[in-house]
Amino acid sequence: MITRDGAYVSLWQDMPVYETQRKASSTLIYDAVIVGGGITGISTGLLLQKSGLNCLLLEAHNIGFGTTGGTTAHINTLLDTPYTTISKNFGEDNARLVVQATREAVNLIKRNIQDYRIDCEFEEASAFLFSQDDKQSKELDDIAEASEKASLKLEPIFSIPVPIPFEKAIRVEEQAKFHPMKYVYALAKQFEALGGTIVQYCRVTHANEDDDMIQIEAESASFKALKLIYATHIPPTINLLHLRCSPWRSYAMAIKLKSGNYPDGLIYDLYDPYHYYRTQVVDGEKYLIAGGEDHKTGHEPNTEKCFRQLESHVRRYFDVSEISYQWSSQYFESTDGLPYIGHLPGHSHNVYVATGFGGNGMTYSSVAAIVLNELVTKNESIYGDLFSPTRIKPIAGFADFIEHNTDVAKQFIGKWFTTGELESMADLAQGEGKVVKFNGEVIAVSKDSDGSLHAVSPACTHMKCSVAWNLAEQTWDCPCHGARYSPDGKVFTGPATRDLEPVELRTLSEKEK
Repeated sequence: MITRDGAYVSLWQDMPVYETQRKASSTLIYDAVIVGGGITGISTGLLLQKSGLNCLLLEAHNIGFGTTGGTTAHINTLLDTPYTTISKNFGEDNARLVVQATREAVNLIKRNIQDYRIDCEFEEASAFLFSQDDKQSKELDDIAEASEKASLKLEPIFSIPVPIPFEKAIRVEEQAKFHPMKYVYALAKQFEALGGTIVQYCRVTHANEDDDMIQIEAESASFKALKLIYATHIPPTINLLHLRCSPWRSYAMAIKLKSGNYPDGLIYDLYDPYHYYRTQVVDGEKYLIAGGEDHKTGHEPNTEKCFRQLESHVRRYFDVSEISYQWSSQYFESTDGLPYIGHLPGHSHNVYVATGFGGNGMTYSSVAAIVLNELVTKNESIYGDLFSPTRIKPIAGFADFIEHNTDVAKQFIGKWFTTGELESMADLAQGEGKVVKFNGEVIAVSKDSDGSLHAVSPACTHMKCSVAWNLAEQTWDCPCHGARYSPDGKVFTGPATRDLEPVELRTLSEKEK
């Protein structure tokens, strides 16, 4: 089974770790190195390899470790950021361009499945958006009007596939759903068949850039490339994009129903945070997938409560037989509603990024693959300006800010703390964690299911924000920019590239006492 960045297991994880086919070279100069082994990185790598480039893909853990292994896998052009917002922020012409880009992305997924005969339980589906009160109905009317102006085909309907009361609803055709990990594994296989190379368990820690070549440093090796692409959900190090993307957590469940009456389509309500539903067949078994209860990363003190609230909501409307799986996942929202795809601000023209997908990662991952392939091979894309990260304006003094925050001060070298005193002061139950003050120091302390205590510095190694304990997923999460760590401080997800500093704990003998 593949691992993910949390304690819970998703519906998609029952997969063997992907077996790579070739070894990377530390002397070869690759045309492009792609950092990140999720759907964005692998989709982009495949298109570049098909374009004739020789590519290397580096993944810090196993393929699917991050959000790809924890998505709810909606493939849609009816987006989380409504076309009312997109039209307001970017104009009606650009809203039409977003519809065009997302349609092209959906068609790329369908074409890959057909061309490579991928068995990933893919189904075309309709999307349904519904309102439940007068205020929501007005919002739905505005969304429908803006969507139609953007050339998204929709129609008002008078029934929806879920047993939930509603006032108004619209339907959008030509959406889809699939098993994301089966799809990604098939693309990875094709990428390697075309000569691409994948290295797992290889975290990139630094990149030295110049106009001609980029030297990429990883934990266990170094590589050379002409182009570097960050497909890591949020780029590492410190960048303007970190001030323009907010990390969010979302919760999901895969549910068996007593009646066996599973709804068709992709269904969304208009609450904030909203709920979403769909059915997926996995290895012959049907599941209702329900999601919601989103919140900013690190801002919810009891993340386990989010699962219980989602379960209560689902049981209110559906005849639940069992909750087969439950999991949470992370995504990044851009400030203006569209992703950032293109040249990474503050870096050489040979460094690219794809981030800020919001809750539409399955669609925008293929948009990113299309745009990045065109930018790398042709130096232009019709979508280049629309999604360009350079639409972010530089901030005065930001270079000094980066230099100041590059290194987190080492607070605990040579220091140690007694396990008994710290445990008594923290007063933790198994599975709990908190940031405490102890003997003049601030320490992040957690207790695992065996009752063992773990202690680390609470200072996120990205930009020094204090981490918060995620009770549900048993991780330390940074509320500022979304870095996440294991209980003993190992980096799970970026933008951090270094572990939290460990705090030495000792159990005193009677003689020492």
